Amino acid sequence: METIRPVSRTLLRDRAYAAIRDAIVAGEIEPGAVVRDAELAERLGLSRAPVREAFSRLVDEGLLESKPQSYTRVTPLVAADVRDAAAVVGAMHELVTRVAVPRLGAPGIEEMRSANERFAAAVATGDIDGALRADDALHEVLVRVSGNRAAAATVARYTPLIRRLERRRFGEGGSCRSAGLHERLIEACAAGDVAEAVRVTAEIWRGLEELAD
Repeated sequence: METIRPVSRTLLRDRAYAAIRDAIVAGEIEPGAVVRDAELAERLGLSRAPVREAFSRLVDEGLLESKPQSYTRVTPLVAADVRDAAAVVGAMHELVTRVAVPRLGAPGIEEMRSANERFAAAVATGDIDGALRADDALHEVLVRVSGNRAAAATVARYTPLIRRLERRRFGEGGSCRSAGLHERLIEACAAGDVAEAVRVTAEIWRGLEELAD
């Protein structure tokens, strides 16, 4: 039974973080809702310690706010915060696109095409979560190929703030951005046209800044 080992504290913390973050982004825990470590620890089947560590990280990332000895609650949706996050994330995506396009091979292009097909299918059926997962997968190809860990960390930190608003807008009947923009990006990448790929990337993320308005 050598393969059965205790789960590390780090993995428990990451598990708690991912579960709570996803619940906030999905709107299962709504803006303004008070969160309690004991309650969430019980729901997640964890001790309170990794949940507290997850709370600390989520406060740092802007999804939770805390007043010592008083409350920890989900932050409200603030348009200015989303615009700022979209501007930063967009800049990072432009950076990684510029670096990644010359390095992309056929497998990377095919991975992007497959993600865009899933994106289009999800949009057509109103599957918001599926559309956002596919969108993440498409852009993640460029982030990964660029090899820029600082950009990857920045994208991972601020994207949930944007996704929370996107999900709410789409759930209210708002329009999801077009698979056609993704297709333009993929074609530019396939042609090795760095300048065009960066232009389309900027257009995609500029649209998210406008979504906050």
